[in-house]
This record gives sequence, structure tokens and C-alpha cells, in this order.
Amino acid sequence: MAKTRTRETVVLGMLGTTLDAGRGPRRWEKWRPTVGLCQQEDLLVHRMELLALPGHAELVQAVVEDIAQVSPETRVRTTELNIRNPWDLEETYGALLDYAKAYPFHPEHEDYLVHITTGTHIVQISMFLLVESRHIPGRLVQTSPPQGVRDQGRPGIHAIIDLDLSKYDTLARRFEQEQREGLSFLKAGIDTLNPAFNRLIERIEQVATSSRAPLLLTGPTGAGKSQLAKRIYQLKKTRRHVSGPFVDINCATLRGDGAMSALFGHVKGAFTGAVGDRPGLLRQANGGVLFLDEIGELGADEQAMLLRALEDKRFLPVGSDKEAESDFQLIAGTNRDLQAEVERGRFREDLLARINLWTFRLPPLCERTEDIPPNLLYELDQASRALETRVTMNKEAQEHFLRFATSPEARWSGNFRDLNAAVLRMATLAPGGRITREGVDEEIERLRAAWAKSGPSRQTPAVDLVVEVLGDERAEALDRFDRAQLAEVLAVCRQARTLSDAGRALFAQSRAQKKSINDADRLRKYLTRFGLSWADVAVRGATAVE
Repeated sequence: MAKTRTRETVVLGMLGTTLDAGRGPRRWEKWRPTVGLCQQEDLLVHRMELLALPGHAELVQAVVEDIAQVSPETRVRTTELNIRNPWDLEETYGALLDYAKAYPFHPEHEDYLVHITTGTHIVQISMFLLVESRHIPGRLVQTSPPQGVRDQGRPGIHAIIDLDLSKYDTLARRFEQEQREGLSFLKAGIDTLNPAFNRLIERIEQVATSSRAPLLLTGPTGAGKSQLAKRIYQLKKTRRHVSGPFVDINCATLRGDGAMSALFGHVKGAFTGAVGDRPGLLRQANGGVLFLDEIGELGADEQAMLLRALEDKRFLPVGSDKEAESDFQLIAGTNRDLQAEVERGRFREDLLARINLWTFRLPPLCERTEDIPPNLLYELDQASRALETRVTMNKEAQEHFLRFATSPEARWSGNFRDLNAAVLRMATLAPGGRITREGVDEEIERLRAAWAKSGPSRQTPAVDLVVEVLGDERAEALDRFDRAQLAEVLAVCRQARTLSDAGRALFAQSRAQKKSINDADRLRKYLTRFGLSWADVAVRGATAVE
């Protein structure tokens, strides 16, 4: 039977030119880290790789002899490193990296410990980095002197540190908990179910907590850009990534000469009515976050000044010959296609390139129908706070509202603003704060009427949907009547979650006159006439049939 090979413990450490020094018999009354490490009762060092700086040969020899005296089992190998200045990070790390690359590690047979108690702080940092990057496949060991005055001649204590954080269950759980709390915070505590939206929030959390680069939030009005920007700031401040304030402005409210003054400030006498200095929003946001909502509304001069402020952290207030400084993080919001605005000459291409590093599109509510139920509960809670009374919705009323709210009929053209307003109206009119089926019916009719007055929903033009699905050549081959009809069908399909939902919306009148009808099958047969399936026309994530 083969004999199992015993794993050996190897320590790599730098000679401490001060801590390890000592002469004569009294040196044993002093704590010397390198010698003391080899005296630990519960740690047998089989081999010590003792690294030293030039010019310390005598001290090296003394330490080697003392280790042989206290630990005969320890073999010591010495290496002189060509480091002229151990406080120079580049030189020190480079020399230690070269040593690590050339060292014949055998982790299958040996356990490696890197002693980080001795050497300059730069040496210790370099050792840490080499272990953390796995250039040295080992763990850290740190030694400490004995506590009492009477124990100064003793070897002290040691602690082994494993940088594989996955082995630290408590730390891992705390990190995961902190990440979950960050995601929940960005979602206002709402347990959202839409997979695409949840992935979006996860990525925003990653970027927001590790980068100060500009963020661009796109999406339709009412999708929640302003609220998300505030929560990003609050999360960053909680994590101590910013110390300054949150400053926000809707750029659509900035007009004429007042736009430059509002953003960049002015000095007294800069123009008629400038009776005093004005700091401007950029200076107010110093050290914090500046949220420019509807950034596409900025004029050309403001765009040019903002670009310089982002690149140089400097700008010129109106009427001043002295530049001002401000170090802020920009979050921009827009419901426009800024690339299209660049092509029309309405938005600077270089500014878009500067703010387009991290772009996140917030989807409209109609693309997140599975998130309407948890958002309804959130809005009920918000209404309770606003009205200072507990607002509830009985089960029948809630189910009735959700059937309508998640159907293709519900346009939600104002997105979460529509939902918020609907719940607040129902709550305000609810006797005793209890929303009933009758209250829901009244609100549904109000929403239908409001959406009808606003005209067709703002979506991709129908003709584009036909071309998108069939392609240019097949779309051009259709009769005008067939093309218009197919365009309407495709528009309904794009708003529906399932084939059945789309069928019910398209055949709502005819189905009411028959005892039984399969709307999904009827729609499927219609699509087949054009060589299409539900998968060809549905939005991503929709299902075939309920």
C-alpha cells in the first residue's frame, strides 16, 4: 500500500530589518516576528522562504541561525531581492511579482502562507495583492506580539487569513443581503415580477454603486425616471459614494436667457434684474448628483456648456470672467430618441457620446402588466399616507380592477402616473376608505373616456409593424385594405400578453353574439393567411394561450 505524502507548510516572508533585528543574549527577550512564527506550538513550518533586501546579510544569517535553534524541523532558504527603495510601489511590486512567477509552487503537495507582519507597508500591500490575485496560491498569516510586559520573550500569536471570501459564509450572506436591500430600495420595496425589469434594476444597482460616470434613463413619460433617479442618489449616499445633495430640474421648464442662469449661475449685474450672484444648479450639486430630466429640451448653448462641465468640471457663470468648479455625477432623463435628435441637428453628438456610457430604458407600464398587482398594493399604501387613513380594496373589487388593468384595453398612456391617479381617485371617493366594485367601475369608465379623448396611443406606426413583421417586399405586395387590417391586428397583438387576450380584444363584439367561440383559434387562422404565427407577432415574453 502506497504511503500518503504529508503536506508541508511553507512560509514566504520578508525579513524585518527593524522588528527581526537583535544582538546578544538579550535578543531573546524581544519579540521578533519571523523567529516567533517558527515557535508557534500549533503551526509547524517545514520551510521558510526568507526574502531580504540588499545589505542585510549579517541579519539574515543571525535570523537563520535562531530559527534553527528554536525549530530544527524548519528549513530556511534565503533570497535577496533587487529592491533599492522598498517604499516604491512599482519597484517593490514588480520585484515580488517576478519572484512569484519564477517560484516553483506545488499546491498539490504544499500549503503556502505569506507572512505580512514584516517589511514596509508597500511590501505588505504587494504581498496581499499577489495572494489576492492568486499569483501566490496561498493564505496570509499575521503575527502579533505577546500582550503582557512579562511575556515579551514569548513568540506571540498568529492568525491565518484566507482571502477566498466564498468560504466566509457570514460575509457572503451580508454581501448578498446588502445587494438584495439595494435592489429592493431601487424598486421602492415593490416585489416586481417582470424578468426584464428586474434584470434592469440589478444592472443599475451594479453601476450606481461602482461608477460615477453619467447615467442616461430613457423611457416614456410616467415610467418612473424621476423616482428612480432619486433612489439611485439615496442608495449612493447610503453607501457613502456621494456626500453632496440631490439637485434636479426638468429641462423643459428652462427657457431663454434664464436657462443658462439656472444651470450655471450668474454674477451680479450680468443682465437686467441680476441684483445678486446666483450659484446655479451645477454648483449646488457639487459632491452630489444632478438630475436633468428631459435633457433633450436643452438649447444648443446649454448643451455646449454642460459638455465642458462634464469633461473638465469647470464652467463659466453668466457675466463672469472667472470659471466656477463643480464635481457632480449626472443622471439624465429623456423620453426622446436622442440619436434621432442628433441626426436632426437638435442635440450635440459629442454630448450624447459623453452621457451614453450607461443607458437604461425604463419600459412603459403596458410592457410590465405582471407588475401591476404589486404596484397596485404600493399605490394603495401611498394613498393611505396621502389621505391619512387606511385605504383598502375588497377582493372582488381588486380582481375586477386587475382584469381591466392587465387587459389589452388598458392603454396606461400616462404609465405609473395614470395608475397613481386612478388609485388616488378611487381612494378619495371610497366611503370609509373601502374601495368597492362600484368605485372600480366608475374609475374604469373614467380611464376609458380619458384615453379615448387623447386619441390613438403613441406606438410604432402600424405601417412600420407590417414592414417589421413581413419585410419590405411582402408588405408592398399586400392590397391596401389587407395591409390596413393586418396593421390593426398586429398593433393589438403587440399590446396583448397572450394569443387569447389578443383574440378577445379583436373579436369582442362578435363573440358576444355567439354561445361559444375560440378567439385564439380564430386569430391563429387569420395570421396563418399571411404565413405568420403568434411567436412572429407577439412581444418578447408573451405566451401562446392562457
